[in-house]
Amino acid sequence: AKLPQIRRLPSPNVARDSCAIMARTLRVLVALAAPVGAAAAQTTSRANPIRRVVSMLQMMQSKVAAEGKAEEELFDRFMCYCKTGKGDLEASISAAEDKIVADKSSLEAAVATKAQLEKDLMDAKASREEAGGAVEEAKALREKEAKVFAEASAEHKTNIAALGKAIAALERGAGAGFLQTAGAAKLRQLSVDADLSAPDREILTSFLAQGEAGGYAPQSGQITGILKQMLETMEKDLTEMVATEEAAVKDFEAMLGAKNKETDSLGAEIEAKTARLGKVGLEITELKEEVDDTTKALEDDKKFLADLDKNCATKKKEWEIRSATRAEELMALAETIKLLNDDDALSLFKKTLPSPSLLQVKVSAKAVKQRALRALRASAGAHDPRMGALLLALSGKAGGFEKVLSQIDDMVSLLGKEQKDDDDKKAFCEASIDKAEDEHKVLEQSLADTEKSIADAKETIAKLTEEIAALISGIKALDKSVAEATE
Repeated sequence: AKLPQIRRLPSPNVARDSCAIMARTLRVLVALAAPVGAAAAQTTSRANPIRRVVSMLQMMQSKVAAEGKAEEELFDRFMCYCKTGKGDLEASISAAEDKIVADKSSLEAAVATKAQLEKDLMDAKASREEAGGAVEEAKALREKEAKVFAEASAEHKTNIAALGKAIAALERGAGAGFLQTAGAAKLRQLSVDADLSAPDREILTSFLAQGEAGGYAPQSGQITGILKQMLETMEKDLTEMVATEEAAVKDFEAMLGAKNKETDSLGAEIEAKTARLGKVGLEITELKEEVDDTTKALEDDKKFLADLDKNCATKKKEWEIRSATRAEELMALAETIKLLNDDDALSLFKKTLPSPSLLQVKVSAKAVKQRALRALRASAGAHDPRMGALLLALSGKAGGFEKVLSQIDDMVSLLGKEQKDDDDKKAFCEASIDKAEDEHKVLEQSLADTEKSIADAKETIAKLTEEIAALISGIKALDKSVAEATE
């Protein structure tokens, strides 16, 4: 009878790193070490070779079935993820799209707020400059009015003093002597400039003229009355002039105080809106970065979702092929076992083979050890110190692979643990780097906004200092003029 062909499936998992390569080398050593015990048993055993082949095929059948079950569990888990993962991805995509819409809306509102703040700042600065200009104009006008008042009040005081001296001289009867003084010359000027009636002006002019000729002197009582009337008028005019000047000074001080309050209010408004503008600028930057990050994540999720359907379909197709191949393999093994267990086959083998041994394997432990040494020396992992320890153990004269196998098991376990630690460290480092980069961007933007605010504050302080110095100088000059005018 012809034996059915037995095909073994290739392993679906392929090693992708150095740890897997070293593990393959260790499995080679285990495979090479296994025949040692088998060789010793075969040299002493006289069991039926057909039974031994059947036992080997049954073990192979159990192993294939176990591998199929394990792979089926993994496939079921993957297909479960294909079903549930799609829903999770779709929910994540929907949430990301909603977030992008909300962030863009917030971004538009922030941009509009920034534009309004910039306009308000421009208007506030223009209003502050306008208030400063109004103060300067008011100062110039006040200085001019104070100068006019000082000149007029001084003239009135001089005229009042001259009239007082003239009246006193006439009342003492020293009119002729008075006409020879400088006060008389001032009276002659007043007789022309003063607001007098025509008869009074004629009498006063005649008195002054006749007095110069030295022959005629009108009645002193009439002249004294005219002069007293002139004195009363001038004193009244001076009082009104002083009252007007005081009212003007009071109005100027009130206007100056109001403008100073307005300037202070505008300065506070400019400072507050400048700080608010910086915060809004930072908010806009953060929103732009958030929209960009969310958009990138959304694109990645959409791409993964599209690939998920394709990958799931590919895995399902591969699983169907592997399942069919495994079923054929199990069927071939079952048919072979059935054939070898048949009584006719056993009888045929007994008649055909002269020896009770179907297979004689004479493999010495030394030969196996040499094969293991050659495999280790040819492996790329032989340069590893731990592989060197295995080479040293195999090169020794002590027999047995128990210690070597124990070292191999320990090495495989250690390599797996080291790989897991490296993966965890890599994930932690990447997360830390991303967080540090985000914090660095935020700090850079905050620093730039703070520097801009400081520069604006310094500029504002410099302007206010100059304005305050100019105001103080103007007030001092005004106080000096008022003091001179009221002396």
